[in-house]
Amino acid sequence: MTSHNAEQHTEQLRREGWCIIPDALPAAAIADLDDDLAVTFDCTPFCRGGFYGETTKRFGRLLARSSHAAALVQHRTILDIVGALLSPYCDTIQLNVTQAIAIHPGAPAQLPHRDQDMWAGPKGELEYLVNVIWPLTEFTAANGATMVWPRSHGRQALHAEPDAQPVAAAMSPGSALVFLGSALHGAGANRSRDVRRGIVVGYALGWLKPYENQWLAYPPPVARRFAPDLAALVGYRQHRPNLGNYEGQCPSILLKDIVPDHLAAADALRPDQQAMMDSYIEDQRRPS
Repeated sequence: MTSHNAEQHTEQLRREGWCIIPDALPAAAIADLDDDLAVTFDCTPFCRGGFYGETTKRFGRLLARSSHAAALVQHRTILDIVGALLSPYCDTIQLNVTQAIAIHPGAPAQLPHRDQDMWAGPKGELEYLVNVIWPLTEFTAANGATMVWPRSHGRQALHAEPDAQPVAAAMSPGSALVFLGSALHGAGANRSRDVRRGIVVGYALGWLKPYENQWLAYPPPVARRFAPDLAALVGYRQHRPNLGNYEGQCPSILLKDIVPDHLAAADALRPDQQAMMDSYIEDQRRPS
């Protein structure tokens, strides 16, 4: 069940396609994360290609780079919102990406896009993902704050041109911009002298191939250090029925101290499928 605040934000997302959650985390916690990532920001080369931006730096695997990243990924209100929006279409949600982004002075505005377009499924019928942008520095219209087109989501994503003008999501560290994968958006131009740094945390339907390959980003020796619910979120659980298994079992078995060489495959069915299976087996046992 979602909290009252989560319900309010969820309704705004359904109506507008985006919302800002002010003071979602203490600014000091965001500063600690920024400090942990500072060296990686310095060492990471600029991107290649017009979409990622050749005056922009990006890197992922944030849960392996900083212990402070988990507070963003597992934020309770945001997980409640994501669950409310995506659970009608999947058995479990999954982490789609954690990515740090630094937009340097002189960077042009990013091509407006919808993140759902990374998957070639039908549009306007369901939501594939929910994204959250956490600023590490102040986000302003001048330094490249994310531009969002209100009410450009859902069935409106089928139209070539949105009805509304874009809004610059100005906010301070500690706040979070949440938007649907069907909402049109893009980084703004950085016309300032400052580097604009932020974090993207994305959540997707559990049966999709994630943007960031979570099992390479967090192989078992890394994921073994995670709390069980965090390990599940990055992919160490099955999506019923039987998707994402390891030798027919939940991949969380790889996080145990000892993994047997030989495993017995075990059903992982949805309740409706289990009921159908139980009924079928019962019918087979009845005398003819």
